[in-house]
Amino acid sequence: MACDEKGFVVWLTGLPGSGKSTIGKRLAEEIKALGRKVEYLDGDLVRPWLSPEAGFTREDRVRHLTRVAFVSHLLARNGVVVIAAFVSPYRDVREKARNVIGDFIEVYVKCPLEVCIERDPKGLYKRALAGEIKHMTGLDDPYEEPTNPEVVVDTSKSSVEECVNKIMSFLREAGYL
Repeated sequence: MACDEKGFVVWLTGLPGSGKSTIGKRLAEEIKALGRKVEYLDGDLVRPWLSPEAGFTREDRVRHLTRVAFVSHLLARNGVVVIAAFVSPYRDVREKARNVIGDFIEVYVKCPLEVCIERDPKGLYKRALAGEIKHMTGLDDPYEEPTNPEVVVDTSKSSVEECVNKIMSFLREAGYL
């Protein structure tokens, strides 16, 4: 890797179960294969360390995602490519992350709520629908779709490979890779 390669952040946002983690992990592998330093961050990995006290209220989510944005900024300014996979349901918080980070590529991992509920990889929707979980994004908390993301991938219509290829194409065309 050349020492002058700039870091940047690919911020994957979407409903729980939309495919952010699956796409993020595969994207990280693809970029690492190019010889770049890559760090993959997602809520399950990061929350226990950065925000162990946080619940899922709007205030807690804003605080947590602000911390994630700052850590992502630190990594990116040191030449690391950061793949950040977070529900990040609020437009204003994603915009704040964009402003903190600078080289920020928003990827909307689009997927209909019904498909996410059907997938339910962690059983969260089932628990939320049974009243065991409060503040579930898409059910009793809003998800604000991005208005102008750099990339949109629809995981209900495209394979993981197709989604990753679309993101990689954007990164190449925009001069990040």
